[in-house]
Amino acid sequence: MLNNLHVSLTTPALLFPAISLLLLAYTNRFFSLAALIRQLSNDKKPVQGDQIKNLRQRIIIIRKMQEAGVSSFALCVFCMILIYVGFNQIGSVVFGLSLLLLLYSLILSVIEIRISVDALTIHLEELSK
Repeated sequence: MLNNLHVSLTTPALLFPAISLLLLAYTNRFFSLAALIRQLSNDKKPVQGDQIKNLRQRIIIIRKMQEAGVSSFALCVFCMILIYVGFNQIGSVVFGLSLLLLLYSLILSVIEIRISVDALTIHLEELSK
């Protein structure tokens, strides 16, 4: 099975712009969430326990998204090094692992977006009362 894997040096390089943009988007989500948390702490209004739980959950997921994205990026670089020095089969496996980490990161992103939308829906329901 591994004998049929052929990844050239340029294949993992194609992921560099995509992963970089994803990491930028994840960082922006983190900064937005951090700003929201700071705003909530500066407002002298009480914050509901469910809201705090939701924010904590989102922070953890965003951290995991960033970790998986950075790990995917690092494995792409490592894959290119392996291919460059002639270890094509190992490089192909490492590239596959990089793709799996990228997929995991994207799945986490969808989960975080759903949690965020659920929180906004609850907030809108409270405003409409």
